Amino acid sequence: MRLTHWVTTLCFFALLVSGLEIVISHPRFYWGEAGNSLSKPLFQIPIPASRATVPTGYKYTLPDQNGWSRSLHFQSAWLAVFAGLLYFLYGVFSGHFRRNLVPNDEDLWTSIVRHLRFEKPDGGSYNVVQRITYLLVIFGLFPLMIWTGLAMSPAFTSAFPFTASALGGRQTARTIHFFVTFALTLFLLVHVVMVWRAGFLKRVRAMIVSEEAQ
Repeated sequence: MRLTHWVTTLCFFALLVSGLEIVISHPRFYWGEAGNSLSKPLFQIPIPASRATVPTGYKYTLPDQNGWSRSLHFQSAWLAVFAGLLYFLYGVFSGHFRRNLVPNDEDLWTSIVRHLRFEKPDGGSYNVVQRITYLLVIFGLFPLMIWTGLAMSPAFTSAFPFTASALGGRQTARTIHFFVTFALTLFLLVHVVMVWRAGFLKRVRAMIVSEEAQ
């Protein structure tokens, strides 16, 4: 679990940086199958593009780094998928999901009582809100991110066209991909803040070495 956590962390930052560079090449988003510089966008990010053919309202373009960014994005994405698959298999067969993430009636009642009594949450375990959030990220946002990413690949959709058509088209997949990225980035920021408040060095050390090793 520690290994997949840090591999996914590194991949996420690589995906975020390279993804931003890809967006800069065409900061306009569409809905449906087709979308280009001549199409009316669903919305656009108010930044200059790295391609002169993209109408952004700015009279200059940014340096085009689309080559390395796409390569890094694809490589990091596949590494993150393999790490996520390893984590999923571990979570299922070790009982991690059932034991630590799936809330039961007792967890829900305990959480309600603690809030009513203004008690400080137990820092050694996940509360109900954390459990539900992690489940939504693991079984909702991450699979949707992978799905929309594959739906944008012409090579993949030529073999499995339903991956794009089920979403409404490749441009729809790209737009959903962008919003899922925003949601995961927000989750990461909140996650880091919570780790910091709970004791940053202690929490980070726990994710590197086990308590038995200390």
